[in-house]
Amino acid sequence: MGIKWFFRMLACIPLLVASTAWSVEIHGRSSTQFLWFNDIVTDEKQAEFTEYLNFSITQLDKDNKLSITGYGRVSQAIHGSERLNGRLYFLYLNYRDLYDKIDLRLGRQFVNYAAGTAIVDGGKAELKNIGPVAFSVMGGRNVFFNLNGEGTGSEDFVLGAAAYLVGLKSTDAEISYFVKWDEDGIARDQLGASFKQYLLNSIKVYANARFDLASESFSEALVGGKYYPSSALVFTGEWYQSYPNFDNTSIYAVFAVDRYEEAVFRADYTISDKISVNTEYNRQMYETGDADVFELGCRIRPLEHLQVSLNYDYRNGDGGNLNGGIAEVSYEASKKLELAGGIHYDVYERDRTTGRETARKYWTGGNYKINKDMSASVRIEDNVNATYENDWQGRLAFNYNF
Repeated sequence: MGIKWFFRMLACIPLLVASTAWSVEIHGRSSTQFLWFNDIVTDEKQAEFTEYLNFSITQLDKDNKLSITGYGRVSQAIHGSERLNGRLYFLYLNYRDLYDKIDLRLGRQFVNYAAGTAIVDGGKAELKNIGPVAFSVMGGRNVFFNLNGEGTGSEDFVLGAAAYLVGLKSTDAEISYFVKWDEDGIARDQLGASFKQYLLNSIKVYANARFDLASESFSEALVGGKYYPSSALVFTGEWYQSYPNFDNTSIYAVFAVDRYEEAVFRADYTISDKISVNTEYNRQMYETGDADVFELGCRIRPLEHLQVSLNYDYRNGDGGNLNGGIAEVSYEASKKLELAGGIHYDVYERDRTTGRETARKYWTGGNYKINKDMSASVRIEDNVNATYENDWQGRLAFNYNF
């Protein structure tokens, strides 16, 4: 698999397109990029050319039930130790409304269930139009990436199934199961559930949970709600708990981990089309102690084509203290050209022995629309912190929509 398989599949697409008698449509985006950065592994300066390709092919049959979707990346270093590298994120064949009840997807695809997520070389089938509940099942080779490309072995597989509500205007719900194997046996065995409900046209409540069967514990749980007293004002409250679980077959599974909880209260208010403000309080709860995090922010549009975003964070408690701020500006110089820049500045203290340290980021960039299908962009930034006096990195990109 990997880069060779990616090119082979792309080579087959024109043959499939040519075999159809009607007008096939191909849409997507090509992004050609030049990047330079400091490699965090080797600490070497790195420069590379990268090509991203995202596409979809439709109208392959007269009823437009069959389609192909793909997304991948190829990179070649011109400075540094990296070699030619490619990653295929997904490339699948999708067929919908088989007997008006079944959707099929075959190939490499991203599957997201409440119980787990994976990139899968395999298949997914959905059974629908049989009532208020639909069913989904997926399975195949579990795909994951390492520094050099794909790290998947011959015994890496995943299987999942889900049942979810459909056709209800104000309610969404799902229950699902997810299991993963590697060369040593069952690595993950999880149940999941998600729920979302709208009430009185001004309230939204939601919840997600993931239960690990091996450790008999909830690895993640979230309960939250939003209240919209008006279109300009939103209140949000959430409680989140995380109890990290390693793969059952990993040596790290024997190590003790700490449970983490947080409670978040947030308000967003759009005063006018020229100014909006937000505030947030976050109570972080560790097994060794607690911490309080406060955030204040605003977005101001003093001129029609100028926007200023300001944000301030303050943290105090277990794990260290922090005072930080972000100032970012974007300016629409013309209908084709947009300029932007920003400063991130943090003063932090991990503990009393380390003393206070600072971390700063300075960045600038721009985007130019050549025409309706082509654009070019640039971003340059410098990070200054305890590790680097200067860490320059940047990206030049040419984008083509087709």
